[in-house]
Amino acid sequence: MSTERTTRATGACLCGGVTFEIDGPMSRVLYCHCAQCRKTSGHYCAAASCEREHLSITVDDGLRWYQSSPEAQRGFCDRCGSSLFWSHQDSTSISVMTGSLDLPTGLQAEAHIFVADASDYYTIDDGLPQHDDYGTINASE
Repeated sequence: MSTERTTRATGACLCGGVTFEIDGPMSRVLYCHCAQCRKTSGHYCAAASCEREHLSITVDDGLRWYQSSPEAQRGFCDRCGSSLFWSHQDSTSISVMTGSLDLPTGLQAEAHIFVADASDYYTIDDGLPQHDDYGTINASE
């Protein structure tokens, strides 16, 4: 995980039923085009990761977890439906949907992943690296 910054960040779901704080380094943002992210978010998703120990849930009035694959689960608010987290069972880090972070984030994008699964209604033309899978981006996770 390439770290972007060490600072305190806050975030929440749309209704405020789930709020959280991050106190530690976060990775650069990855844009994921996999079918699961597209189905969960309605588009491709943007996420940055942090170590689990640096994430604190400060309000939990509806955080639920969906086992989206044998290896991973997704955290969302059961009241407003906001997609908030992605968690691989064998990783010490957790991915946070960057749209749920309060501004300013101070983060920068690193790359697009799972581009072979991208939908047909948009093009990826921002000049960032593109990978058909995770490649070597998350090799340390």
